[in-house]
Amino acid sequence: MCTKTVMGPELIKEAVTRIACEIVARNSQVEDLRIIGVRTRGVHIAERIAVGIKHTAKEKPLIGVVDITLYRDDLRRKSQWPEVKRTNIPFNVDNKTVVLVDDVLYTGRTARAAMEAIMDYGRPDSIQLAVLIDRGLRELPIHADYVGATVDTSAAQTVKVLLEELDGRDEVIVHGE
Repeated sequence: MCTKTVMGPELIKEAVTRIACEIVARNSQVEDLRIIGVRTRGVHIAERIAVGIKHTAKEKPLIGVVDITLYRDDLRRKSQWPEVKRTNIPFNVDNKTVVLVDDVLYTGRTARAAMEAIMDYGRPDSIQLAVLIDRGLRELPIHADYVGATVDTSAAQTVKVLLEELDGRDEVIVHGE
């Protein structure tokens, strides 16, 4: 089995900084931005993006957390009930621009589930998607508005994002042939 590091700490930092700048450039009203990270790694990337937005726009957007477990379309296929963790969206999303943040965009199913969960909290003006890695191979017609890096993969490969907050280091690794 082949393992390849495709991003290290510096490239991850540069990608997050660029995403934050792109979000500010596209959304001039930072006070109307809401950043929501998909549990687990998307939460930490969302926090980093919010800090980057503060550096650029001098205002840090409100940050929330969404757990998509109950919105997954494969729940009936699981032999064990997955652990449901807490969603924390402590602000109104009505008429706001929500930037949904995740670590990897693959099939599009996680993004779809997260959008459904957010819609239970209100009706945003728009939902934009920011991902650290877009690996392609979509099953649903979903695309990211902000991408840290595009990594071409096969369905047999896996992409693992390691973050300092959880894993003690920042790194993106592709496993498989």
